[in-house]
Amino acid sequence: MVEWQIFEGLQPYAPTLAAMEARAADITRGAADEAVWLLEHPPLYTAGTSARDADLRDPGRFPVHATGRGGQYTYHGPGQRVAYVMLDLNRRGRDVRRFVASLEDWVIATLAEFNVVGERRAGRVGVWVVRHDKPPLPDGSPREDKIAAIGIKLRRWVSFHGIAINVEPDLSHYEGIVPCGISDHGVTSLVDLGLPVTLADLDVALRATFERRFPPPKADHSPTPRARTDL
Repeated sequence: MVEWQIFEGLQPYAPTLAAMEARAADITRGAADEAVWLLEHPPLYTAGTSARDADLRDPGRFPVHATGRGGQYTYHGPGQRVAYVMLDLNRRGRDVRRFVASLEDWVIATLAEFNVVGERRAGRVGVWVVRHDKPPLPDGSPREDKIAAIGIKLRRWVSFHGIAINVEPDLSHYEGIVPCGISDHGVTSLVDLGLPVTLADLDVALRATFERRFPPPKADHSPTPRARTDL
């Protein structure tokens, strides 16, 4: 079973990260079920393992947390739904690329519930929306805004961290960083796209589309490897 939990209010980052790591360790030991946690954080920036100092444009604006997930700088804050995904890939297939693709597929399917076309882009992890309502880029190509970020970590093939989808955050808060190291495209949200979507609406869609991308795994009694795998 995958246990779903929705946390009310803004959750402090460091204690939540510690609780998530503890839950992942319990899953590894077979002492807890897989889990998806849905929550919001107060305004903050997180630095992934590939973060560059130059991409932190305003270091004094919000707290900055170094984190072991993959990726560069990203923003979390009110109006953004964070989904921390703790799944056992020992039972679901030890394939990191396939797992990330499944997370992207999950986000794309969730956005489709609101008639939003989310797309992948080569070399850019996350989910993007083409903005035909905005002027094109200087080279004539359409502008694209990021609507969802993805950053994970695996330890003994159990995942933690996950995805973040913009519902109605303050998009000006992204000005303090170069989001995910990409400066020639912007960020958007469901409300910015003109959709009156709430966090509760998104939660329903996330739950409805989850098992299509992450069906219940088959039992696997093979030993858990000791190697640590990070993305």
